[in-house]
Amino acid sequence: MIDEIFLCKFLKFCIVGFSGMIIDFGTTWILKEKINVNKYIANSSGFILATSSNYLLNRFWTFHSGNPRIATEYVSFILISLVGLAINNLIIFLLNEKMKINFYLSKLIAVGVVTIWNFFMNYMITFR
Repeated sequence: MIDEIFLCKFLKFCIVGFSGMIIDFGTTWILKEKINVNKYIANSSGFILATSSNYLLNRFWTFHSGNPRIATEYVSFILISLVGLAINNLIIFLLNEKMKINFYLSKLIAVGVVTIWNFFMNYMITFR
């Protein structure tokens, strides 16, 4: 059976992720649609901005980290997120470019997959 504390952390992680998704999608949309930045650069910018926000919220609210090595913890979070970003862009490429699925629907699917990746890696590595 899934531990209640683990489930609570995952739920909080998802709530934080939802706030990050708003930052991510908003930034991506502004850069891609209003400023005409390349969709992968726009996607990456939105993802990185959201990741920084997510780190802070997850550190203090989800995982209650008291680790004094904040820089190390942040770098770990960012590295895991960068792998997530690569997965995110790969999924968007496959769904949008190859399968011709709408860009934003492809992005939404990618966010779901990457959320699971990010949670487990940060649970086991960054905030253990």
